[in-house]
Amino acid sequence: MNASTAPSRATPVFTADALLLDAEAEVERIVSTVRRQMGQVLRRRGAVLGLSGGIDSSVTVALMARAFGPDRVLGILMPERDSEDESLTLGHLVADAFGVPTVLEDIGPMLDAARCYQRRDEAIRRLVPEYGASWACKVVIENEGFNISYLVVQSPDGVQQKLRMPADVYLAVVAATNMKQRTRKQIEYFHADRLNYAVAGTPNRLEYDQGFFVKNGDGAADLKPIAHLYKSQVYQLAAYLGVPEEIRRRPPTTDTWSLAQTQEEFYFSAPWQVMDLCLLGLNSHAPVEEVAGAAGLTADQVQHIWKDIEAKRRSTRYLHEAPLLVDPA
Repeated sequence: MNASTAPSRATPVFTADALLLDAEAEVERIVSTVRRQMGQVLRRRGAVLGLSGGIDSSVTVALMARAFGPDRVLGILMPERDSEDESLTLGHLVADAFGVPTVLEDIGPMLDAARCYQRRDEAIRRLVPEYGASWACKVVIENEGFNISYLVVQSPDGVQQKLRMPADVYLAVVAATNMKQRTRKQIEYFHADRLNYAVAGTPNRLEYDQGFFVKNGDGAADLKPIAHLYKSQVYQLAAYLGVPEEIRRRPPTTDTWSLAQTQEEFYFSAPWQVMDLCLLGLNSHAPVEEVAGAAGLTADQVQHIWKDIEAKRRSTRYLHEAPLLVDPA
């Protein structure tokens, strides 16, 4: 059989292994890139970032410490009334693991002064008139052909209610809650300015692609060193870099609401392991059947997630936009 009649080599099959990377090589690539960005573009002495005790900020602080040295990285711990106690403990743990100095900034008084909690609670009382300071809440999404947001409240005696929110209540609750991310970023830039440091953002690719951030809040940064990495790849780097096991075991959380809430409950249509594979499959134009096999889903389920990914890209595109000008500067 000559070359012209030989069968063509089969297209590689899409599997979960597509998310595997060479952690050592990737760390060195990120480190060399951020060193160049810091020295040639940003012209700053080091990096500041918020430490939440989550996997993304932990990997980012490890990378910054490796790139610039621990003494040129500052971790900011910023608890508030609704923060989980574990977040502060794990934030200290990762800072100690990589020798990074920290400052503690309780942002609760700032949020009180800006009426963050009051504005949120006033919006909730449109649905639950008895809602007060001793209650707890969170927002969750459920798919009923399209995504519907529900408010979950818990009374002081532990009884929960789940209520569908009209648009004005949803927008008011989320607008008030977004003050938390914007306040944290204000604190980060204060410390960055006084030290002549840059602010390092911590979104991974799934969050960045899907607009899971607050504009001028956690979406604001001078560099975003892991925004190209899928969540699964962030965990791979965490293991290589030596991020403490307690942090790697912790389920991803928004740590924004007074009731415990996962990212899947609030925003994503599937667990992050599944979302990673579906997003990669969509980005690489892999056959839907192969993505379904890799993710343990049906082809229809993958198509549904792809539809949700595209919808979120459209609805959150404005988050990525720089301020619009009449004439280019």
